[in-house]
Amino acid sequence: MDTKNLNTFGIHFIIRSAKSQKSKLASVYARISANGRRAEISLKRKVSRDQWSDLKGRAKGRSEEVVKLNNHIDRMRTLIAEAYHTLVEKGKVVTVEAIKNSIAGKDDSFMSLCGLMEYHNSECSDTLAQGTMKNYYTTQRYVKSFLKSCYNGDIALSELTYKFIIDFERYLQRFEPLDHHKKLANNGVMKHMERLRKMVNLAARFDWIDKDPFSKYKLHFNKIERGYLTQEELSKIQVKDFYVERLQSVKDMFVFCCYTGLTYVDMMNLTDVNVIKGIDGGYWLNTQRKKTDTLVKVPLLPHALALIEKYRTHPKASNEQRLFPVISNQRMNGYLKEIADICGITKNLTFHLARHTFATTVTLSNGVPIESVSSMLGHTSIRTTQIYAKVIEEKLSKDMFDLRNKMKIM
Repeated sequence: MDTKNLNTFGIHFIIRSAKSQKSKLASVYARISANGRRAEISLKRKVSRDQWSDLKGRAKGRSEEVVKLNNHIDRMRTLIAEAYHTLVEKGKVVTVEAIKNSIAGKDDSFMSLCGLMEYHNSECSDTLAQGTMKNYYTTQRYVKSFLKSCYNGDIALSELTYKFIIDFERYLQRFEPLDHHKKLANNGVMKHMERLRKMVNLAARFDWIDKDPFSKYKLHFNKIERGYLTQEELSKIQVKDFYVERLQSVKDMFVFCCYTGLTYVDMMNLTDVNVIKGIDGGYWLNTQRKKTDTLVKVPLLPHALALIEKYRTHPKASNEQRLFPVISNQRMNGYLKEIADICGITKNLTFHLARHTFATTVTLSNGVPIESVSSMLGHTSIRTTQIYAKVIEEKLSKDMFDLRNKMKIM
């Protein structure tokens, strides 16, 4: 009997933990194997890791939650098996993608753009950072708004063309928000186009589209100078004491990040565990960037270390077992505008400006090599750090000016 032409097929249920490993809950997936390839479908259910049997591919126990989950697993097993047998009976090529589409009630030729976005965001919600997913959901809303205005709410992937891409770009450029948000600038438009392209690329990998509508499209970002505080501006804020406790706390946390380069979310997540003794005998920050999971190690400068000590007994910080009191990013930026007015700073003071100030005024301008700055910022590529290269040029100009003056004296 020739076994080469027989379809191979298997179903197994697994769990997958989030990258953070902080939660004891894990997401449940159905793993489909067909003809040497495999894929996974999220069941959009979670289970405690110690309640899961890897061998049986089911939850253990008799609680109501466990019974509901196992019933859902049985239903999914039946749906997947039926999808497989339907493909075989119709004489279609059996692939894991075809099985997944059949379960979702979608045929490859009828997969829609809305369906693609739902699939992408559902599949990536466990692997991409919360902030990144928030941006994808925003792009999804813009695309749906565009589809509603021009395409009766949806469009088949097979109908995506270069013209559709250009029309969507123009729609974003002309879009007038009804709320307090500003109109999208060019780079904001490009970020939405970039995210849409990534979702369409996913469709191309699954062979849901024959031709890439983005193949002739070019993203065109405008170069933007990264804002930062000069040493004089940083000193103005640093020496100012506020009698209003909320302003003082925000000022201190902002200054802390000017001397460590942390983002708002990474600073908020700091605990005593993140302060370690470094190889030089001094104190270092040892943490992971939430955005990229990159390990970040930063030697603590005296100003930063002093602020950690200042807030060690702060009730709002100690109650949450954090290094600093928890304040939302939105409120933080609102208070920073007050601080800027009081200190006579005309620049748009946002919390992220602290990170740029660390890269420019605190490190690069003082001769710290760009490779070291890149490591402390947690950049995955040094090209990201090179946006601050202008500061190096300014320092080089000043150094050569000083050298010329010295040579005149000699």
